[in-house]
Amino acid sequence: MTMPEQDTDTIRVLRGLEDSRASVRLRTALAVGATPGPHFVDKLIERCAIEPEFYVREMLTWALTRHSASMTVPELMEQIRSERAQARSQALHTLSKIGDRQAWPAITRALLSDPDDEVARSAWRAAVVLVPDGQEHELAAVLSGQFGRGERETQLSLSRALIALGEVILPFLHAATTDPDRRVRAHAIATERLLADPDAGFEFAIEEAKRVVVLGHTSQDG
Repeated sequence: MTMPEQDTDTIRVLRGLEDSRASVRLRTALAVGATPGPHFVDKLIERCAIEPEFYVREMLTWALTRHSASMTVPELMEQIRSERAQARSQALHTLSKIGDRQAWPAITRALLSDPDDEVARSAWRAAVVLVPDGQEHELAAVLSGQFGRGERETQLSLSRALIALGEVILPFLHAATTDPDRRVRAHAIATERLLADPDAGFEFAIEEAKRVVVLGHTSQDG
C-alpha cells in the first residue's frame, strides 16, 4: 500500500526537525518555509517550544510566517498559555512577526509581567506590534510598571517597546523619573534620553542616568 504524499512529507519533516544535527534541523525548517503546507504547522509550533538553537528557532518562526495566519495564529495563541517558558516566548515572538491583530486579546497583563524575562521581553515586542489603535495609552501604563526590571538587555527591550509607542509614554516616563526606587528612576531617565536621542547607545544612557540619580537631578529640574 502506497503511503499518501502528505503523510510522507510529514514524516520527513518530523525526522528532520528532530535530527540531532542543528544543520539538518535548520535545512528542514527552511524547506518547510519554502513549500508550506497546513500539515506542517503543528510540528513547527511543537518544535519551537523545545528547539535549543537560536538560529534554528528563528528559521522555525520564519517557516510559520509563510503559512496562512488563519492556521497559525489560533494555535500560537493557545501556545502562549503553555507552562513551558520557551513555548510562550517563541509563540509571542512568532505572533509579533506575523503581525495579525486578531492575536491582541491573548497579550494579557500576566504575559506582559511574566516572571521569565525572555517571555516578558517577547510579550513587550509583540504588544507594541499588535496593540489596536487607541489602546496605546493603556499598554504604556502596563509597560511602565516594569521600569527597573532585570539586567541591561531586559531594560533595553522595555525602553525600545515604550519608545515604539510614541508620545503617549511621556506622562508615565516623567512620573517614573521621580519614583522612590533608584533602579526605576535610572531606567526611566535612560529611556527618556534614548527617546530624545535614538542614536545614543543604551549603555551610555543608563550610565548617565545612574549618575543623574546619584546627584539627585532629573530632566525636570532644568
